[in-house]
Amino acid sequence: MTTLDLPAQTAQAKAGEQRPTGGARLKLPLASSLEHRRLQCYVLLMAVDVLMITAAMLGISHFQFGSVTPSVLRQLVLLLPFYVIGALTFNAYSITALTSARFGRHSAFFSLLAAFSMVIFVAFFAKVSDQISRASTGASFLACALLLTLARTWMQPLIRKLCGPTAQNVLILDDGGLPVRIPHAWHIDTRQHRLVPNRNDPHMLDRLAMFMTNMDRVLVSCPPERHMEWAMVLKGANITGELIDQNVVAMGVLGARRINDTGSLVVSAGPLGMRGRASKRAMDLAIAGSAVLFLVPLLLTVAALVYLEDRGPVFFKQQRQGRNNRLFWIYKFRSMRVAQLDAAGARSASKEDDRITRIGRFIRRTSIDELPQLLNVLRGDMSIVGPRPHALGSLAGTKRFWEVDPRYNQRHSLKPGLTGLAQVRGFRGATDTEADLSGRLQADLEYLDGWTIWRDVQIMFATFTVLVHDRAF
Repeated sequence: MTTLDLPAQTAQAKAGEQRPTGGARLKLPLASSLEHRRLQCYVLLMAVDVLMITAAMLGISHFQFGSVTPSVLRQLVLLLPFYVIGALTFNAYSITALTSARFGRHSAFFSLLAAFSMVIFVAFFAKVSDQISRASTGASFLACALLLTLARTWMQPLIRKLCGPTAQNVLILDDGGLPVRIPHAWHIDTRQHRLVPNRNDPHMLDRLAMFMTNMDRVLVSCPPERHMEWAMVLKGANITGELIDQNVVAMGVLGARRINDTGSLVVSAGPLGMRGRASKRAMDLAIAGSAVLFLVPLLLTVAALVYLEDRGPVFFKQQRQGRNNRLFWIYKFRSMRVAQLDAAGARSASKEDDRITRIGRFIRRTSIDELPQLLNVLRGDMSIVGPRPHALGSLAGTKRFWEVDPRYNQRHSLKPGLTGLAQVRGFRGATDTEADLSGRLQADLEYLDGWTIWRDVQIMFATFTVLVHDRAF
């Protein structure tokens, strides 16, 4: 039987004893409620944030002007409410902020940035921006950011002491289902304590309630035939209840939905929303359009050299699979002899490949053969950054790529790219074994998870370091 590993969710508490209704003496987890302590920490964080911003603003004013000026006080009166609103928006007072100092610092910084932006916006429309010193505002922002960062870092040990490493109490009821282990959680064997999901027994419900007292989450691991009984018990327990299901991991379930009397499991979702797609497309058009104009002399020179070597076609076209599993024609400078072109891509190029021409060997080694794909980007078939599109006949060992790993087609949820995370990590070249595919596939799936435009920029800059590569042949 496999074990389901889940991330840590709660702090460990001490065990105590209670005598439940029914006579038998059982050891029950007397977990103290973390809800009030979390609330206290949120209030403490808010008070410290306000104090740090106030100290920074007044300190800069006193240092720069010798006293606290009325304009600085007006800025402060505007800034503090805007900061608190921003902090609530950016989850600066959340369980994640309590358990992750890094997240807390980042959310506080972006809240501060939003607050200063709103103050400047209000000053501009109130036509009092001339009363705000640019130097003082800039220095105040830096001072506030510094003090907030230091305060969040210094307070983390205190918060951890008050709320534990995960700031939640989690109870796992093992009723003969898939074994689950969550660090810092309560693990209770229902068979050992003779606990059953009997809705018709008030005493049994009372015993279950004793275990669930002060818990933030309750997870039940049981066979599928007992899911309904446990679901009904949890619904009446005034608690966040969850049922462990092995299929959730196997199918990669993202969530569940209910429409009228029909329920469904959400197993897929586009990695980018409309705003993300628009941002990525705008960046693609700007970069690809500029690159084509800038590289016209190089493109014409390479095209001429390819043609003059054997009077064959300049471009090589091959079908690849793109976003939504749709096929498209990819363009490359032809680097192989016309008679030996492999339209299906069944044979990967090797270091001493006799099909490659002299100019072809150079343009492949320097990745110049890929430049015509800028036209694919302009057409919308590809993106500058994304999973590289593979030839339909590509083999990893003796298997097609999608036969090696069932997750392979997940790469097609985004447009394929000129470059990608796998390429900058060195995963390129022939796939002689199944292991040659696993590294690049894992990198592609990692890229799909949590896309940001800044990651695309980082990958583009990193690409320049691997344009010439010992596996580019």
